[in-house]
Amino acid sequence: MILEMDCGNSFIKWRVLDGLKVVGGGVVDSGQELVAALLASPLLHITSCRLVSVRSDEETASLITVVSSRFSVAVKCASPAKVMAGVTNGYEHFERLGLDRWLALVGAYELSRRACLVLDLGTAVTADFVARDGQHLGGFICPGLPLMRNQLRTHTRRIRYDTLSAEQALQRNTPGRTTVEAVERGCLMMLRGFVLSQLELAGDYWGEDYEVFLTGGDADLVACAVPDGRLVKDLVFIGLAAACPV
Repeated sequence: MILEMDCGNSFIKWRVLDGLKVVGGGVVDSGQELVAALLASPLLHITSCRLVSVRSDEETASLITVVSSRFSVAVKCASPAKVMAGVTNGYEHFERLGLDRWLALVGAYELSRRACLVLDLGTAVTADFVARDGQHLGGFICPGLPLMRNQLRTHTRRIRYDTLSAEQALQRNTPGRTTVEAVERGCLMMLRGFVLSQLELAGDYWGEDYEVFLTGGDADLVACAVPDGRLVKDLVFIGLAAACPV
């Protein structure tokens, strides 16, 4: 079984593959929590491991050590590349493109093999454009819903509310009649506006001959604005398989 890890700044997303079937997965804060989760599932027999990490070299090395020593497996770590799986990195300095972002667009092209727009909606929101021939044309980065919300909370003293209130506020799209409704719905409208602007740009490039991929924790919130979008929550893992074949 293959253990796959997507190590972000805040959390580690993981899943286990048995062949092509996902047989386990979750989100943890640390390598120790990951090991505990795997040991709690005795039917998961890890024989190999691959990961992508945007953490520091020291944190990544520590995580690799924890996993490799506990399960006696070699750990493959994705690294920057100019060309991968038919995709050419469009950054002037290819190694500066975030690895998780790079693997997401590689994964999208692996699934599509046509022009595609990749929208990743997490703490930050990214949009990347990949032409039919696999050339990455570049992209955009803007604050995601968590960052927009936290900036308003940090810099506006009277904006204070809890997570449950925020979730309830997003159940409707009418103008807010409380601060939490106004903030949450306003931020969501900005997010959807960003998505619509990317669709417009993709249309300028390719007309209707392209595919839209949605990924990231807040992808569901903008899906209504992209009725033909393809929601693939594990897009980074698809790119990771191309980067680190077992």
